[in-house]
Amino acid sequence: MAVQPFSGYDRGVRDGMATTTEAERKYDVPGDFTLPDLSRLPAVASVDEPRELRLDATYYDTAGLCLTAAHVTLRRRAGGHDAGWTVKRPAGDGDRTETSTPLTDPAAGVPDEVADQVRDLSGGEPLAPVAHIRTRRLERPLRGPDGTVLALVADDVVATEALGEPAVLQRWREVEVELVDGPRGLFDEVDAALRAAGARPARAPSKLARALRDRLPVEPDPLTGYLRTQRDAVRGNEAGVRAGDADAVHDMRVGTRRVRSTLRTFGPLLDGTRTGPVGEELHWLAGLLGAVRDGDVMADRLTEAVAAEPPENVVGPVSERIRERLGERTGTARAQLVEALDSDRYRRILDDLDQLAAGELRAEDRPATRRQLLKRARRALRRADRRLAAADEAEPPDRDPLLHRSRRAYKRARYAAELVRPLAGKPAKRLVKQLTRLQDVLGTHQDAIVTGELLAELGAQAQANGENAVTYGLLRERQREAAGRSLDDLPKARDKAGRRKVRRWLKRAAG
Repeated sequence: MAVQPFSGYDRGVRDGMATTTEAERKYDVPGDFTLPDLSRLPAVASVDEPRELRLDATYYDTAGLCLTAAHVTLRRRAGGHDAGWTVKRPAGDGDRTETSTPLTDPAAGVPDEVADQVRDLSGGEPLAPVAHIRTRRLERPLRGPDGTVLALVADDVVATEALGEPAVLQRWREVEVELVDGPRGLFDEVDAALRAAGARPARAPSKLARALRDRLPVEPDPLTGYLRTQRDAVRGNEAGVRAGDADAVHDMRVGTRRVRSTLRTFGPLLDGTRTGPVGEELHWLAGLLGAVRDGDVMADRLTEAVAAEPPENVVGPVSERIRERLGERTGTARAQLVEALDSDRYRRILDDLDQLAAGELRAEDRPATRRQLLKRARRALRRADRRLAAADEAEPPDRDPLLHRSRRAYKRARYAAELVRPLAGKPAKRLVKQLTRLQDVLGTHQDAIVTGELLAELGAQAQANGENAVTYGLLRERQREAAGRSLDDLPKARDKAGRRKVRRWLKRAAG
């Protein structure tokens, strides 16, 4: 097979510091593995000839592997399109944020601007090489019909040296798939093709984890591990929030919500005298994040709603006023959020999250048992069912707030199912999927209610300013109708989430 130079795509070495979000999957493959013809996939129009890269990476950490324990990596790599210093952090849903700075002389040590990115984990301890990894990579871009690079498929032969006494040498082959501009569904298509050819999901989450092997910190119990993941989501998205990244605001907000939900659902397994105040502080932070996120989302939603109306129904500069008024609110909220991130109060929240992530706030000195965790998850699900049943007994408009309460309860039940997934595997994954659908139906209903209330407020403001408010009233009526239609999907979603085959594992396991 001829190895040809790349053409038409190269991300290049970044000038200065840049942050991106990566999505990738890794596969273990035998030494004689043959990559399947991925050009046959529906979304892929062509696959470029491979480009050969020689990558030489050194990974840095503290003596106690504090970064590795938090699933954060600090790497200096020469060769390839992303040569330089790189810090990778978890960002939720399997993604990771990647912050890169230009290559410097390794003799000078870790640059200060790079070390500062992980100071929250290192505590200022010295950062030294812990592993050396050399990779011979054959990288193939998968292109769409218009030439867009959808994903990169890397066929790697890896040689590693874990530094220390004694040094540990390893060698293996793996395949890595990184999404670029392709849809998420492409992952599943590539996954099926690679599995059919003999590839299997990588046993280790990264080359570094495989290189360090027995030197890795012990994995936490499911409760501590889940809280650690959410801590990482909060910390890992802070830079993006400060930069005004809407996705980072969303991800940090979800991280805070998941922690609060976990403290509530699994509270008896934790030290309530210490976690109670943590939940209250996270409520404060989530409120600041929500003011920014909801303002951005609502402005887009209302602008689209106005654009969908026939021109004769839009009286006055409605879109402009919506953007103007909501923009002012969001701007103020964003300034308040950044001010909060600079505060000692926020730093204390991070300290509390670190204690939760370290398993230091348990009710007992030992980790929670499997039965305890599953029992609490089942209780959360039954509570959600009762709340939805209570909504069934009510009539509009009293029903709307009860549906909202049930939505929040199902969200907590979903988070609980996520937490116990390591204990149950596919059955828990199936439950999470159905609860997500049910929650989405209830969420669509609540979104329409909230949007209608906001339109009433904006209409009153327009009228007070001497403007015609008829369009706001029309849009509000549209939202009322949408709220009613959204509940048409409720019986089906409810039935699927309540099926015996979806839930029976939890009943049996919880005892």
